[in-house]
Amino acid sequence: MAPADDAADKIAALQEEVDQLRQALVSHAAVDQAIGVLMAAARLRSQEGWEVLQFVSQHTNIKLREIAQHVLRWAEDGELPDTVRTTLHTAVIRTRRQRLRPSSRSGQGGRGGRHRPRSAADSRRGTSLWSGGTAEICDCGG
Repeated sequence: MAPADDAADKIAALQEEVDQLRQALVSHAAVDQAIGVLMAAARLRSQEGWEVLQFVSQHTNIKLREIAQHVLRWAEDGELPDTVRTTLHTAVIRTRRQRLRPSSRSGQGGRGGRHRPRSAADSRRGTSLWSGGTAEICDCGG
């Protein structure tokens, strides 16, 4: 192979790598923002938000970055595809229940029943985490 061909191949490979890294940065930012939305909207911890996104991605067969984009759109306009909404609701409730479940590592049983009591505002908001046409959120009994 001629040195010019070899250099052209290296340049093409490097350009492809740069394009992939740029896409990864954009995807990473969207995922981080979606985790922030879940933390604020569903009162999840950062790691729990990440786990919820993974759960929804795996159970809907939609790429994680696309799930993140759906969550970000939901934060803006209150709309989520039905499949994503129901799976997201399931994942959040599952995550909250795991948090409240007694831990075998702690002699005090996880959080020791110190979860935040439901307020009157929580009760007025209903039982569905991701209500279809609005961005209203509720406590979900967790």
